[in-house]
Amino acid sequence: MEKAKDIKLVILDVDGVMTDGRIIIDDNGLEQRNFDIKDGFGVVALQMTGVDVAIITSKKSGAVRHRAEELKIKHFHEGIKKKTEPYEVMLKELNITDAQVAYVGDDLVDLSMMKRVGLPIAVADAVQEVKDAAEYVTQARGGYGAVREAAELILKTQGKWDKILSKIG
Repeated sequence: MEKAKDIKLVILDVDGVMTDGRIIIDDNGLEQRNFDIKDGFGVVALQMTGVDVAIITSKKSGAVRHRAEELKIKHFHEGIKKKTEPYEVMLKELNITDAQVAYVGDDLVDLSMMKRVGLPIAVADAVQEVKDAAEYVTQARGGYGAVREAAELILKTQGKWDKILSKIG
């Protein structure tokens, strides 16, 4: 994947990408989501090698905010209706171009971002239109290691995966 070599920012959708897309609502109206620990390691691995990670999500959720803080994701945008707005700010802030950005999505609301970035990635259980717009479709489903798979693809292409292995081994 030649396009993965220049990636400096990976933007993640949440529901259906970092989670399996299901939201559990208890009797008190509190929402819960499940996150895959392997995906978390993928985020950390990207950051360890100098690749920034961002979350842009249309929902607001304490669980998602907590997970972003836990993973030390500096670029966290929630309650966003038009994902391209915080994206433009990040491009300027990080002094990067569309070609240096990967976006991982699963549903129709992700298409505008996927059409902009250099490396659009769809999770295995994404809707067909998102898969069609993607340069890469993960083998893993959203919430089940798809973020980790995307991170490994980028880091292996950039020759940084061995650095991760040496740091944890």
